[in-house]
Amino acid sequence: MFKKIGIFLEMIKIEHTLFALPFAFMGAILGSVVGNGHLPTWAQIGWILMAMFGARSAAFGLNRMIDQVIDKKNPRTAGRAIPAGLLKNMEVILFTIISFLLLFWAAFELSPLAVKLLPVAVFMLVIYSYTKRFTWLCHLVLGLTIGLAPLGGWVAVTNDINWIALVFYIAISFWTAGFDIIYAIQDMDFDKKEGLYSIPSRFGMNASLQIARYFHVVTAIGFVILFFATQLSWWYLAGMIISYAILFYEHYILSPKDMSKLQTSFFTMNSVLSMVLFVFTLIDLVVQFY
Repeated sequence: MFKKIGIFLEMIKIEHTLFALPFAFMGAILGSVVGNGHLPTWAQIGWILMAMFGARSAAFGLNRMIDQVIDKKNPRTAGRAIPAGLLKNMEVILFTIISFLLLFWAAFELSPLAVKLLPVAVFMLVIYSYTKRFTWLCHLVLGLTIGLAPLGGWVAVTNDINWIALVFYIAISFWTAGFDIIYAIQDMDFDKKEGLYSIPSRFGMNASLQIARYFHVVTAIGFVILFFATQLSWWYLAGMIISYAILFYEHYILSPKDMSKLQTSFFTMNSVLSMVLFVFTLIDLVVQFY
């Protein structure tokens, strides 16, 4: 049983939760402070955690089923659970259904608007896996999907969406799209061969790295707007500056002549960035309220 659980956790890349979960919590605490004048309750945080786990798990389950033929052809992904025969399709289907149920349950416990937006979330979670078959904008679609984490955290505690929430949504969407372009470089040749769409396979490595930088400039601008549009103070400002340094380093260690640090740029730097900005935001608001 524990071995099977481990296979499922590997399938959904549980460690990648470090990308979106801190921003979901950040959306919740910012939204609660801006909209309600206080920090969210522990119950709300717990339901947001369940919603995130359900959404991510459902998304990965769908992606692995939809892409299993492609994954089997790609040497990088041939060892994934379904193409490697470690999990059966029916097991993943059941896992995905349960994950969606967790998401729905959490949404109903959080806010009416969260429930109304469920069809949008489900559509985005499903459509992303198909986009690489017809558009190189697939990275932006993924970004807009992952960006639902902070937006969902905001909606969960406020039952509302305002322009500040949308700025945060756009910032995280472009952050995700930017590092996904970097990640896709390693499959550039395979995508070309199989007729799959991505920015690296369409524009090449040089242009892809440049586009990723431009996307992260949008993210940086969004973080600045958050500072001036909310009650955030110098603690957040310090975290934002550190985040900028991380973004800069993420791109600095990559070049068309040396992509050896791609995994460090993609995973390590971005997981640290999300944790840093969340922690400094949390400290900022806790200091102000307590």
